[in-house]
Amino acid sequence: MRTRAPRAILRQSSPLPVWASILWRVVAVLTLVGIAVAVHWFDRDGLRDNYDGQVSFADVIYFTMISITTTGYGDIAPVTERARLFDALIVTPIRVFVVLLFIGTTYQFVLRRRWERWRMALLQDKLTGHIVVAGFGKTGSEAVDELIARGEDPRRIVVIDRDEPDITRAAALGCIVLQADATRDTTLADVRVAAARALIVATGRDDTSVLVTLTARHLAPDVPISVIVKAADNEFPARAAGATTVINPVSFAGLLLAGSCRGPHIADYLLDLASIGGPVALNERKVRPEEVGRPLSAIATGLGVRVYRGDGKYRFDAPEVNQLCDGDTIVEIVTK
Repeated sequence: MRTRAPRAILRQSSPLPVWASILWRVVAVLTLVGIAVAVHWFDRDGLRDNYDGQVSFADVIYFTMISITTTGYGDIAPVTERARLFDALIVTPIRVFVVLLFIGTTYQFVLRRRWERWRMALLQDKLTGHIVVAGFGKTGSEAVDELIARGEDPRRIVVIDRDEPDITRAAALGCIVLQADATRDTTLADVRVAAARALIVATGRDDTSVLVTLTARHLAPDVPISVIVKAADNEFPARAAGATTVINPVSFAGLLLAGSCRGPHIADYLLDLASIGGPVALNERKVRPEEVGRPLSAIATGLGVRVYRGDGKYRFDAPEVNQLCDGDTIVEIVTK
C-alpha cells in the first residue's frame, strides 16, 4: 500500500521580526528592573541588611531581583513606611509586568508557533476559491502586485516558490506561501489547486512551466491555468499540457512595437487596457438574463468587443452578436 508523504504546511509572515520581538521584551524588562534598582538605591536607608547591617549597591541589586522574582529570603527587608509602600505599589506591579513579559515570550515563541501551524493547517483544509501563483520571480511578483492593486485580498493568494528570498517577499505582501517544488503532485495538492479559482504559472523556465501546467491539469481538470512562456515554439506545448491562456511577453512586446508604428497612441491605449493604472480596462463576464436576445452593442456595462459562444469567438461586428444567447461570455471595455 502506497503511503502519502507528510503534507507541507502553508505559512504567512509575522508582522514583527523575531529579533525585534525579543529585543523589545529584553529592553522592557531591563527598564523596569533599572527603575526598581534606582529607587531602592536612593531609598536604601529604608532597607535593613540582617547580615552585616550595611546596604551596598550590590545588596540593592540583590534585594531588587529577589523581590521581583518573589524569592524573598528575608535577609534584606524594607523597614520604613516609605520603602514598604514602594515595594507594595511599585515593585509588585513591576513583578507582575515582568512575569507577563516572560509568559508573553513563551507564548510568542512556543505556543503561538504551534497555534499558527495548527491555524494554517486548518486554513489549508478549507482553502477554496483562491489564486495559486507558481513562481515569484519578476513576472510572478508583478502579477501578484497587479492582483492586489485590482482589489484581490492577498490572503486569498497562495505563492509557491523554492527560493527563500522570493517566499519572504511574497509573505511580506500578506500572501500565503509554500516553499516547495510546484512541479510535484504533492505540492499542488497541498495548496488545493483543484479548489482554486485560477492558477498562474511563472516559473521563469518554459520547460518547468509546462511541467507545472501538466501536473496541475492532471489534478484540476477545470481550473483556469495561465502560463507565461519565453519562446514562441513553447506556446503549443503549454496549450497541449492544458494551459487555458498562454502569454508570450516577447510576442506582446512585438505587438506593441508594431502598433506604435501605425500611430503614437495605440501602444499607450493597449497598456491602459492591460494595467490597473489606466482609465479603461478589459472585463470578461457571463451574459446577464436581461441581455439575452439583445445585441452586443446594447449592453449597458461597457463597450462590447467580443462574444465567446461554445467553441466559437465572434467580434463586435459579426452577425452572431446581434442576438446574445444564454451562456455567452462577453469581453467588454469598461471605465474605472
